[in-house]
Amino acid sequence: MRIDAHFHSWRLDRGDYGWLTPALAPIYRDVTVEDWLAQAAPCGVVGGLLVQAAPTEAETGFLLDLAARHASVLGVVGWVDLSAADAPQQVMALARQPRLKGLRPMLQDLSDPDWILRPEVQPGLAQMAECGLVLDALIKPVHLPRILQLAKRHPTLAIVIDHAAKPDIGSGQWESWARGLACLAELPQVSCKLSGLMTEAGPLPQTSVCRPWVRHVAGAFGPDRVLWGSDWPVLELAGRYADWWQECHRTLVLCGWGAEAVDGALGGNAQRVYRL
Repeated sequence: MRIDAHFHSWRLDRGDYGWLTPALAPIYRDVTVEDWLAQAAPCGVVGGLLVQAAPTEAETGFLLDLAARHASVLGVVGWVDLSAADAPQQVMALARQPRLKGLRPMLQDLSDPDWILRPEVQPGLAQMAECGLVLDALIKPVHLPRILQLAKRHPTLAIVIDHAAKPDIGSGQWESWARGLACLAELPQVSCKLSGLMTEAGPLPQTSVCRPWVRHVAGAFGPDRVLWGSDWPVLELAGRYADWWQECHRTLVLCGWGAEAVDGALGGNAQRVYRL
């Protein structure tokens, strides 16, 4: 079962996508689940994980409503303010929603790279672990040592690194990213998404330019903890859905992965990690 572990759907008139402006013309439009499925189905993808794109409770409700109306939406990664005094109660309430599988603070947009380690954030994270929710880590390489510290603090909290921590592929960023990601991969509750890398490679790159980074993720996390995701429609800033799917499939085969391991990365691992 092929699963897209990371896609988005949004409606501009909702008004809470602060980052989504007319400057991003290719993706500055309403995006429906049907639009995503039209891209995904030709690749054999039958379901996906719908991920938040705005730091609001209202958007989480919007995504859960989409999940209730579309069987292809197998789960939702939403948002709550984990620093709020009632964050544990909010987490518990959301965890009662059967399609809510994880939460994602938008750490890359916060000015303090240590925010996720603040004392007031820890009760909400502990409640996530108690409820079996996944922490999606939307981070950049600077956050990797912070997430390592967090993972050691919460050993039962499942953590998935979004977009392989967004290395600056366009400028050839490697050493600190590769080292930090490999250290995180030593912890068994941490997984990593093969998503968003083309966007980090510059405008309309060749898909093969991402291959060394994909290979490093595959080697560090192994066949059981790599999850493929499109990051569509953001992917359209850099390339096509089918091209990214094919490049990841090809690279995993080049890594020596057999059919079972590749199938895991393209769907089975997402089913298990997110309890889809």
